[in-house]
Amino acid sequence: MASKRADSDSTDETYRSRSFARDDRAIEGLPIRLVIALVVGVAALAIMLNMLGGIGAVGDTEVTVKIADDDQVIDSDNNDATVDVYAMDENGNNVTGATIVATADSAQLDGVLDKSTDDDHHAELEFDGDQSLRADQDMGAIQLEVIPPSDSNYIDEQPNPSIRVVSR
Repeated sequence: MASKRADSDSTDETYRSRSFARDDRAIEGLPIRLVIALVVGVAALAIMLNMLGGIGAVGDTEVTVKIADDDQVIDSDNNDATVDVYAMDENGNNVTGATIVATADSAQLDGVLDKSTDDDHHAELEFDGDQSLRADQDMGAIQLEVIPPSDSNYIDEQPNPSIRVVSR
């Protein structure tokens, strides 16, 4: 038994004495090649997903609020104000059935105002003196948001214009 062990030890010593570069018992470059292929593949996948992510969902159309020119600024002195707003898509077409919601931003608003666009493609937000500013403010904003009709392909992801509230 000892002789078999000596024979196996002597063959191990011959393989151990060889340098790593001259070892031809296996495919030496395979692991590093796999790592390189994996890194290149992951990088290519990341680039492709980034390109696809910039496209957006197919068929979705951005909708935004358009405020009538003379209604962009209202008084804060507890005065009644009516603001005409329109829901429009990115191509300039009017959107019927969208709900426009007005909420407090840097100006204060008692509650939330919401109104749906009708067949005339616009909604009238009626501020019954609910808008106000803090004591140290001269100007503030009321934020507008569009809730598109549920049976449409409209989305509201971009920022919308706001109504300015000023103290005169």
